[in-house]
Amino acid sequence: MKKMITKETEVKQLVEWDKKHFLHPTSNPKEGATTGPSIIFSEGKGVYVKNAIDGEQYLDAMSMLWNVNLGHGHQELAKAGSEQLASLACTSSFKGFSNEPAIQLAEKLASITPGDLNTVFYTSGGSESNDTALKLARFYWGLKGKSEKRNFIALNKAYHGVTMAAQTATGIPTFNEFAGSNIDGVFHAEAHLLNCELGDQDDPNYANSIRGIIEREGADTIAGIILEPVQGAGGVNMPPEGYLQAVRDICDEFNILFLADEVICGFGRTGKMFGVDNWQVTPDMMSIAKGLTSGYAQLGGVMMNEEIRQTFANYDGVLSHGFTYSGHPTACAIGLKNIEIIERDNILENVKNMEIEMKKGLDYLQQKYPFVTKSRSLGLLSAFELYEDPATEKLFESRVFPANTVVNESFKQKLIVRAVGAHNQGIAIAPPLNINKQEIEDIFERMDAALTAFQKKIK
Repeated sequence: MKKMITKETEVKQLVEWDKKHFLHPTSNPKEGATTGPSIIFSEGKGVYVKNAIDGEQYLDAMSMLWNVNLGHGHQELAKAGSEQLASLACTSSFKGFSNEPAIQLAEKLASITPGDLNTVFYTSGGSESNDTALKLARFYWGLKGKSEKRNFIALNKAYHGVTMAAQTATGIPTFNEFAGSNIDGVFHAEAHLLNCELGDQDDPNYANSIRGIIEREGADTIAGIILEPVQGAGGVNMPPEGYLQAVRDICDEFNILFLADEVICGFGRTGKMFGVDNWQVTPDMMSIAKGLTSGYAQLGGVMMNEEIRQTFANYDGVLSHGFTYSGHPTACAIGLKNIEIIERDNILENVKNMEIEMKKGLDYLQQKYPFVTKSRSLGLLSAFELYEDPATEKLFESRVFPANTVVNESFKQKLIVRAVGAHNQGIAIAPPLNINKQEIEDIFERMDAALTAFQKKIK
């Protein structure tokens, strides 16, 4: 007689298989092998996802990894993928091979990206996009007869990914130092030193600024400066007004490429289609991924300006760089539909409206809890910080792990948020862009309960 398998038995089996066979990224391997997954997602709708382990519904206030911009269970995106899968699921882009969705998406991207960013090189995600941008920058300068321009300047607290070049550009030590897998020629400047970048040599941090590094290393050795318009995983750090323009001016002054990492900021997250649009700055290359498909397929790319495109177009050889899934037709079809929905449903307007509600919630927390401070939001890219004494910026003792504790307490409230910041002091909130006012209020009701629990623990 066949043994009856209950749902509970199935879940227990999944947990055991996960513990034995699934090495999770950016997770604690020992914890995973011992206790198994904290959640097994089984379905999702809008801003909510279901956990197969306890059968409960959780509020996804991080859009998973800042990427599910149009929320879970979006039937139009699913249909676009299904229809393309049924007609032509996968093709190669090598040797000049192409497909309709890849071409149509390339044209659409050229029409919505700033300035003359008119050409895309497709990748499968953000790390690949940033790796590709760095590699293509070196290739570009070689074609221009300036092969000595091969170094890069990135920012401390930046996150650009985990492939080897992107890991090197990342300015978060735990990622940057992982496995000793760095490339040569990457320098890290202190982030957001506006006075220095405007030329104030009397600033005590000048030597650690972008300008200071250029002067020390020589502009003729620098291929590019890579930065996020708003730093994401490093703490949701907003640049001071005028900073991006100052970096753009530095690049023009010293003949250096400006590489913008829009992997998190792109496709509406900040209330503009792209993060740089908030400051009317046009980079020379722009890395995209995440919100390009709202996470419904793996797709990224590097947009490049007309001068770079023309330089590559004059190269009479093989461009020896590419990925199996570059220009994947199903992913591109979903990307096209995703952009169509963002434009058709006025998602950017909703983001700006919900930014107001987000700030109300953040202000409420900051007024209620004496340890909550430095709340900020640009569009639906938001954060606040936890200090023992905000007035003196005294951090909690490291053993308190304030952000991790609040994230865990939030999880008990069926709320998914993320710890960020160099000292485990920041909480990031970045829900799907089609969230409504009631759902924003739901986030803060749950966060309120989590902070109350944290407050009791530290007394």
